[in-house]
Amino acid sequence: MKQRIISAIIMLIVFIPLLIIGKLPFAGLILLLGMIALHELLKFRKNLPIYVVIITHIFTAILILYNLLFNNLLLAVDYKVLLLIPLIYLILLVFINNQKKYNYKDAFYLIASTFFIGLAFNNLIYLRNLGIYYLVYLFGITILTDTFAYLIGSKFGKHKIFPDISPNKSLEGAIAGTMAGTMSGTLIYFFLISNKNIFIIIVLTLFLSIIGQIGDLVKSSIKRYEKIKDFSNLIPGHGGVLDRLDSIIFVAITYILISNLY
Repeated sequence: MKQRIISAIIMLIVFIPLLIIGKLPFAGLILLLGMIALHELLKFRKNLPIYVVIITHIFTAILILYNLLFNNLLLAVDYKVLLLIPLIYLILLVFINNQKKYNYKDAFYLIASTFFIGLAFNNLIYLRNLGIYYLVYLFGITILTDTFAYLIGSKFGKHKIFPDISPNKSLEGAIAGTMAGTMSGTLIYFFLISNKNIFIIIVLTLFLSIIGQIGDLVKSSIKRYEKIKDFSNLIPGHGGVLDRLDSIIFVAITYILISNLY
């Protein structure tokens, strides 16, 4: 626990100033985190040729920084770019004549990984450019939800909800986390973003708190399938980038999909 707390403090010391500064420094941090997250996913495809790995990092970086690279203020990526990426991965099947190093399963895995990491981290940059309080709102939901779900679940959790995916997740923890995330997130949104319709804010925040917990379960499902404890040991006591950002990625994507920001 001590190691976990120290790591969390260090992360906040690094993250908060860059979040406040925004612009290129924040985008650089998000790009770095995105590249690490991609590396954590590519470890499950150990035999990939090095040039395929390099191409994947380039494609993902372009998606993460797309709006900055092409001076596009909207959350939008040219559909031609989106079509080009899977096309190249599939064409490589013809030129890499080695099923053990690269096959159609690898191609579709890379397509999914590139799009998911690229667009998800692009989301975070877009939201920060839109306004710092949007990310404060979303991080507030996920942090308070995770914290109270862990604290209450570890002490009072008796009813397991997804034991085959995450044995430590309990109904009591999920309810406590949802309540804490919803209340804190609603207050942040109401006082810092908009106070037009409190009912919609509460419903939206409640939904995002639940989505964050589902994102955490998705991560647990992947780790259970791959038989690993964490995606990496980059952050002592926390695991890897995907171990820490799983909830916020799902919450940010969902917020963009159901809100009217652009």
